[in-house]
Formats: sequence, structure tokens, C-alpha cells
Amino acid sequence: MMEAGASRTRTMIVPESKPGMPPHIKLRHDPGRGRWHVLAPERVFEPDPIAIEILKRCDGATTVQQIATDLAKDYNAPLQEILTDTISMLQELSDKGVIKA
Repeated sequence: MMEAGASRTRTMIVPESKPGMPPHIKLRHDPGRGRWHVLAPERVFEPDPIAIEILKRCDGATTVQQIATDLAKDYNAPLQEILTDTISMLQELSDKGVIKA
């Protein structure tokens, strides 16, 4: 529990960040429904297909830059656009506690 007046430091996602999911957060596929879910304590997220491709690569060892480079190559898309969108999405998830970096 945080002391009164204490604030949590915000983790900033940058190209050099190595995002991963904390042990209590899981990315799971539901074959019965054909959907992916992010399972967190008392929360469930249903990421879109692009978010799923990013989250699958968040292993705590691969940098955001490498994730974006791989996605740009796989989808024949502009690297800078992919990098910007990837950082934005991961920052949002980091702020929610779903991703650590």
C-alpha cells in the first residue's frame, strides 16, 4: 500500500524499452471463441489483432524498436508509423499495469 502523498513513477516506453507482461498477467487464446484475451486480476482485455501481434512479441528481452522493425517487415508498413503506434499502445498498457518495461 502506498503512503499518503506518495506517487507512483510512470514508466515511459521508448524504442529501447524491453516490454514484458508481469507474472500475474497472461495473454491467452480462447479456441472456442477464436479470440485472444489479456487476463489480469479482476480484469479482462480483448485486444485487437494488431495489439495481439505486438503483445506476442513482448517477452521482456526484445526492444520496442525490434518489435516495430519486425512488424514493419512482416506487414510491409512504414517503420516510423509502426514504431509510433507501438509505443503509444504499449504506453497505454504500461499505464494500466499490463506491461512492464
